Order: sequence, then C-alpha cells, then structure tokens
Amino acid sequence: MSAEEYKLAAARAAVELIENGMKVGLGTGSTAALFINLLGERVNDGLDVVCVPTSKVSEIQAANLGITLTTLDEEPFLDITVDGADELDRHLRLIKGGGGALLREKIVAMSSDRMVVIADHTKLVQQLGAFPLPVEVDKFGVRSTLEMIAALTEELGLKQELQIRETSEGTFYQTDGGNYIVDCQFDEITDPEELSDCLAMLPGVVDNGLFIGIAERAFIGGPDGVEVLEADYGEYEV
Repeated sequence: MSAEEYKLAAARAAVELIENGMKVGLGTGSTAALFINLLGERVNDGLDVVCVPTSKVSEIQAANLGITLTTLDEEPFLDITVDGADELDRHLRLIKGGGGALLREKIVAMSSDRMVVIADHTKLVQQLGAFPLPVEVDKFGVRSTLEMIAALTEELGLKQELQIRETSEGTFYQTDGGNYIVDCQFDEITDPEELSDCLAMLPGVVDNGLFIGIAERAFIGGPDGVEVLEADYGEYEV
C-alpha cells in the first residue's frame, strides 16, 4: 500500500466517529482533505452535521461537497475536530502548520471537546523536530522577531536554522489571517513543552505549531492496519 492509502485508512477510521447533529472542526492538509471527502460522502447519504473549516482551502473543498459550514462566532463550541499532523509522538504531542493554518487549526481544536489526529505511519516519530516547526508571527518587526526566536532557541541549546516562509514567487507567505510564518529547523526538540512556553513569551509570536495536551486520539495508518493511540496526559517520559 502507498502512503496515500495509509492516510485514507486513517481517515476512514475517523469518519466513523462522526454522528448526526455533531459540530465538527475540519483540518487542513492532504490527510484532512481525504477526511473531508469521506465526510462529504456521508453527508450526501443523509448525515446531518455542521462544520467549521480551519482554512480557506478546506472551506472551499467542504462547500463544494455540500457540507454545511458555520463559524466559531456562530458555534463557539464544537464536538470534535479531525486534523492531520506533520509529526506526532506517542504522547500525542504534534507539530502542525506545514500547510500554513496552524493558528486557526489550534483555535478550532481548542474549541472542541475532542481532537482526533489522522496520519500515515511515517508521521509517527520517537522525538519531534525533524520536521521544521512553523511559528506564526506578526508582520510588524518580523526581522526583529526572527532574531528574538534565534536568541531564545540558542539559549535553549537547540540547533537551529530559521527561515521566513516564502511563496514560489519569492514573496513572504501569508496565512489566512495575514501573518507570516517562520520555519524553524531544530532536528531534535528535546523539551517541546519548554520550547512552546518560551516561544509564547515573545511579543511578535502569534502562536507556534506545537500542539501539546490537545489531541485525544490518533489513527495511524500503516502496513499492519490502523493503529489507535490514546492520550495519557500524565507525566511525559521521553
């Protein structure tokens, strides 16, 4: 089986959790897109749900499939959010934001009773950090914010390579909220909780792509089928 088929298997497992009357957060990215397609099929078969997308891309996809959409202003509390991950460990700590929607993804996930992650087995890692950590930053003083991130992460002892994300045209990439993203290549994030807390103290940082203590369950598609991981938010042991 291919990685796409593993992703699809995980998405199929997650879509079975969706019941009539639910308010559902829709993630962003290639795996989340597979879930949205499957949810659209169920909606066309009569499933009654209302959904909040985390990006314009997911919004357009869901609308084209006939899925009823709303906003967090109209429905501030959701039953479940289903989203992908760029990396996750067995403590269900995630790196997200490769698709540029990390802030809205985190807002929607935190507004939900449950967050469920879907991914293929290559995204499951022993230690986070091989995938660059996206950090969403305000446009104002972006170079200053970049230098503050560099100084902070150096103080934390992290190997670092920082870059403001660009488009294929060579301009700075902008999120749906109009912010920039700094991609931080650390190779290894030895203490995700400390890094997330420290980044949150920097004034130019809007949010970062570390999702810690948020996901409840993960469906991981792989050669041996779909593995189910459940959160255990006791003390982490790395």
